[in-house]
Amino acid sequence: MTHTVHVAVYDTFADWEPSFVTAGINRPLMQREPGSWQIRTVGATSTPVTSMGGLRVVPDLTLDQLSPADSAMLILPGADTWEDGQLAPFARAAEDFLTAGVPVAAICGATYGLAKQGLLDARPHTGNAADNLASTGYAGAGHYVDEPAVTDGDLITASGIAPIEFARHIFARLDLFAPAVLDAWYRLYADRDPSGFFALQAAAGEPA
Repeated sequence: MTHTVHVAVYDTFADWEPSFVTAGINRPLMQREPGSWQIRTVGATSTPVTSMGGLRVVPDLTLDQLSPADSAMLILPGADTWEDGQLAPFARAAEDFLTAGVPVAAICGATYGLAKQGLLDARPHTGNAADNLASTGYAGAGHYVDEPAVTDGDLITASGIAPIEFARHIFARLDLFAPAVLDAWYRLYADRDPSGFFALQAAAGEPA
């Protein structure tokens, strides 16, 4: 069985924010179920989009083809166009996912879009800043948590400066790696601890 994680793409999407996630999912080494995961990109249309870093991406499918029943998670990166409402259809898709009990992970500007959609009104969450989310007029300010990333059931939110923490929460929610492997991965990439590298080598069965 193949588990599909959908990553939303749109013009100016912040390509570095989901990068640790996509690499971890597309690289089967050390996964609990190697080879059973895949990434598919979803756009508003099939027209190619250009990321904030200038990468051209052709979406694998369009929003009208996206179904929570066919997905293990929807990931929403930040972009310059979340605050002006252009990406509201993606926030509505996130609402459909959460209603269906399928996880959603939003980072940076995407948390603004979810707040505007009312999806953060009653859930612990984080984002780029409390004041930024408050400017949406949402009712969830009392649920804001000042942490790099927060998981509340099927919803993961993160600050745009925390792509590694974002990835760790996603990997944990998907149960992609055994706990010891995830711990080693985080020690290596977040803490720059060389012991994490050697622990990952051992988990992969590679010589030190």
